[in-house]
Amino acid sequence: MTEPGRASVAAVLARMDVVELACCRFLNRSTELTLVRAFFRIISRLGDGVFWYGVMLMLPLAYGETGARVTLQMALTGLVGLALYRSLKSRFVRERPHVSHAAVRAAAPALDRYSFPSGHTLHAFAFTLLAIEPFPELVSLLVPFAVLVALSRVILGLHYPSDVLAGGAIGYALAALSALLFNAI
Repeated sequence: MTEPGRASVAAVLARMDVVELACCRFLNRSTELTLVRAFFRIISRLGDGVFWYGVMLMLPLAYGETGARVTLQMALTGLVGLALYRSLKSRFVRERPHVSHAAVRAAAPALDRYSFPSGHTLHAFAFTLLAIEPFPELVSLLVPFAVLVALSRVILGLHYPSDVLAGGAIGYALAALSALLFNAI
């Protein structure tokens, strides 16, 4: 991205920060309650990968060859998602809400410096969509968990709402592309 392009993106993100700050502050205040903070820290930590690795290990055990295929698909999609969100974060360089605004408190440690897009949400949505398409019985477990992961990122002061919306949209797109490619094989 050229320097003028980067500057215009930074200006747009700065305007978005101002608009989203009220939502961030409102949700982040809930972490003053110990149980809320602890719950969303656990959700966020599980969303780091622990929960998804467990799902990927469980699928072949519960569903045999089809589960193993979905696990492979999730792993490959996860690697693409990782490369993509890291690249986007280094291009957009949007500071996290708790860095830019003293009124927002980091209620959990960030895994990296920048916030846009949310990698946790990207992976949560991609993995959920990949798993529930062949195994719809997992909807009641995976969809609420993915939503809680996305919500946790804003509540903990680590992301703006647009970060998680972008992460979810990218995750959805990656899952759709992955499904097309895997179904063609």
